Amino acid sequence: MTSKRHKIGVIVGSQREPRAGLQIATFVQNTLQELQHSVDLNIIDLAVWNLPLYNEPGIPSHISSPKDYKHEHTRQWSSEIASYQAFIFVTPQYNWGYPASLKNAIDYLFNEWKGKPAMTVSYGGHGGGRAAEQLKQVCQGLRMLPLDKAVCLTFPDKDFMAKVGRGEDLGAAEVFDEYKLEIQRRFNELLSNL
Repeated sequence: MTSKRHKIGVIVGSQREPRAGLQIATFVQNTLQELQHSVDLNIIDLAVWNLPLYNEPGIPSHISSPKDYKHEHTRQWSSEIASYQAFIFVTPQYNWGYPASLKNAIDYLFNEWKGKPAMTVSYGGHGGGRAAEQLKQVCQGLRMLPLDKAVCLTFPDKDFMAKVGRGEDLGAAEVFDEYKLEIQRRFNELLSNL
């Protein structure tokens, strides 16, 4: 008897360039792969998806089949998100909130998110806790199963913030090493909700 491998999406919530999001999402993915669970962790990069500002005429909660979306980009996004059993949102904090690119990507769909566990890893000069709280509320509105606590990665100093702004290699594995156990604990909690 073979055990089912769960497919978990690691969503990079920022599209701006330069950005830290992809490096941090990769750090989260690598940190979780160390646990050697029977899961597939796939990066979903919103910069690659580059969804236009929400332009579907229908109300997502009333759409139960991808074929009922008007636009091909929405049908593809629906199919992608529906293929995952849980999500890890990796988001920066912009002006005490999470980025519009992430909100836009979330708002395209409803039933594809519904009932799925969600974990948040936020980051920024102050750790991104306020962005994580807002995202948790949205996940609750989607009837997802968000974890009570997020992992909030705080940038160590102004020099690090400058590296982020220049798009340099952040050395995330070393800089955020102290958060690895917390990320792994939260992930185990996420898996228990599957």
